Amino acid sequence: MTRVLVLFMSCMVFGLYAQKEDPRYREAAERFHQAYNLENYGDVFVMFDKVMQQQLPMEKTQMVLSQQIRSNFGKIQQMELNQVSGSAHVYKSTFDRGILDISISLNGDGLVDGLYFRPHNPEPRIPILERNSTPVKLPFKGEWFVYWGGENEALNYHMNDKNQQYAYDFLKVDAGSSYKGDSSRNESYLAFGQPIFAPCDGTIVLAIDGVPDNIPGMVNPIHTTGNTLVLKTAAEEYILMAHLKEGSVVVQKGQQVAQGDLLGECGNSGNSTEPHLHLQLQNTRDIHRATGARLFFDRILVNGELKTDYLPIKEEFIKNIE
Repeated sequence: MTRVLVLFMSCMVFGLYAQKEDPRYREAAERFHQAYNLENYGDVFVMFDKVMQQQLPMEKTQMVLSQQIRSNFGKIQQMELNQVSGSAHVYKSTFDRGILDISISLNGDGLVDGLYFRPHNPEPRIPILERNSTPVKLPFKGEWFVYWGGENEALNYHMNDKNQQYAYDFLKVDAGSSYKGDSSRNESYLAFGQPIFAPCDGTIVLAIDGVPDNIPGMVNPIHTTGNTLVLKTAAEEYILMAHLKEGSVVVQKGQQVAQGDLLGECGNSGNSTEPHLHLQLQNTRDIHRATGARLFFDRILVNGELKTDYLPIKEEFIKNIE
């Protein structure tokens, strides 16, 4: 069996997946591709930062690339982005005699501080979920307002992103306003601090807390979902609740919960400009790998009228039947 050598990883972190390619990484991948195929290993070496150059001197760089990679796999035919994993871009690299994943990590100056070769193992395909089969209640008490919801872009801007398609954003509203008093304070918003309950029985498979709540009008682009819970149902459906209040999450990963159990409180963390609840159904735990699905509610009041197996839409007032 051919061995694939780990070159070096100084700060590569494997985490959530996303698929948007940074132009700096595309340029680095193209430079590496060209230099490797021309056997200009010195041109690869000058792409490294100082730590990489110390760990992998020129002579070793040439030996690894020529004797361990090129002699076994030949030239690179194509490098295409496979995933973004933490600080690294992972490229599915088709060689003359095989396929490898090449992970490249760059520092702030655009120099390579991590390079890793491994056999390419395609991720298993995640079955697409159309809708929930599990009976679900709204995860809050009282009447809330559907700010975004529905099955087209006019009703629901989440439809632009397959990871979030069919997602809901829920607010609390009184007399046409979501807040009373100083709009720069989270405490002025009617949704802030409202208890959030388990919409059905299930297992907590992701629990994130400790992300600060934003000042209204500002967002956190780093921790996009903020304080987050994901509940897995017995039917392997995943319900995500995002932007929870910092310090409010009262459940842990692996915990079994029953419908109606307290989970946390509505907040304003993550990519959120005001306190609200982002709620969605998806086909896997990780939102960055997920495909969103339709989430229907078993029995709710919609603008005061009873609805069964219902998918709420934008600008409706909804509540559970108590």
